[in-house]
Amino acid sequence: MLTWLKAKSEGKLAKQICKVVLDHFEKQYSKELGDAWNTVSDALANLQVTDLICLQFCWLLRYLHFSPGRPVNGAASDCESWEKAWNVAPSRCFLESSNVHSLYCLLSCLPIHQSFGFGRHFPSSPREILTSPSCWQYAVLLNRFNYPFELEKDLHLKGYHTLFQGSLPNYPKSMKCYLSRTPGRIPSERHQIGNLKKYYLLNAASLLPVLALELRDGEKVLDLCAAPGGKSIALLQCACPGYLHCNEYDSLRLMWLRQTLESFIPQPLTNVIKVSELDGRKMGDAQPEMFDKVLVDAPCSNDRSWLFSSDSQKASCRISQRRNLPLLQIELLRSAIKALRPGGILVYSTCTLSKAENQDVISEILNSHSNIMPVDIKGIARTCSHDFTFAPTGQECGLLVIPDKGKAWGPMYVAKLKKSWSTGKW
Repeated sequence: MLTWLKAKSEGKLAKQICKVVLDHFEKQYSKELGDAWNTVSDALANLQVTDLICLQFCWLLRYLHFSPGRPVNGAASDCESWEKAWNVAPSRCFLESSNVHSLYCLLSCLPIHQSFGFGRHFPSSPREILTSPSCWQYAVLLNRFNYPFELEKDLHLKGYHTLFQGSLPNYPKSMKCYLSRTPGRIPSERHQIGNLKKYYLLNAASLLPVLALELRDGEKVLDLCAAPGGKSIALLQCACPGYLHCNEYDSLRLMWLRQTLESFIPQPLTNVIKVSELDGRKMGDAQPEMFDKVLVDAPCSNDRSWLFSSDSQKASCRISQRRNLPLLQIELLRSAIKALRPGGILVYSTCTLSKAENQDVISEILNSHSNIMPVDIKGIARTCSHDFTFAPTGQECGLLVIPDKGKAWGPMYVAKLKKSWSTGKW
């Protein structure tokens, strides 16, 4: 069984990870993040078979723990209980039911902490979490426009906990987001015309830019690079803006954005939402000083997506063009600053660990615009450390969420700026 499992898992995972990208990240991030990146050097391609068994065991034990009539200690008391659980275990289970008995016998000989892999081979560095989709913990953002009360009860029963509430002083009561300590995800809902979805699955760290914006009812807000629409949806869970402009320059991604909005937003609210396909670098000239709040979730290296590129040639091309991204990001921010009214708030975010696309971009904006001031958001890191791991950025206005075991995965960089009333340099 173990030989079959190892061969099957290694064959599957070898197809997923793009070695060209991983080698590039290894070279760059080991320098930029130091020990935080290099804590564990094994890549997913070398993941121990015991890890995979332990992951399977976690899912089974989790099911048994929340099943009616379960033993008080939350564990299966005999192999028959395991076999019953297997019939309804999540689809992510990868062992054949005929091997349950062997698995039970194997794990019954291990201490419980070893079965879960604590202190053994489970991924614990940003490198391993990034390359291990089985460790990604998807948050569940509930849609207040079609609130899923039954789902919320079920999430509580399965051990999910609410994010942020009680930790952030300005956290909107209308936003409800749940996260499990156990890696995994619930099924996505299908898009159905005329029916609003009840929840949105996302990287929990992607809510930090939305919360940093602190949207209030009636404000005019611009989501400059809005596709696929998750942050626009999250903004509407926080407040009812007077006007929300969702812009996306890429035509294919624009279709995705429109579908996302259609799936989550009731028809009456669409009257205050505008969707456009403008080059974000021109938005500032098209709508100068129009918005109270601007979110720039900029095009970036997108570390998690790049790592699983199926085309190594395309991946190499992306890496060679990576050096051009900071210039684009700076141009988008300069356009956003023009579109922002004096006194307004600008939040910049990426889903990469790259210093060149994060801190260096913000430093360039602060050094070249005398009317842009940094806003201290270190408090978010202090109050949210229970669910996120933050790496030092050297900036009071910037946070960097790095992937970590048992935490919302990231990566996510967030920076908050404010436009003053003085004239800046352009």
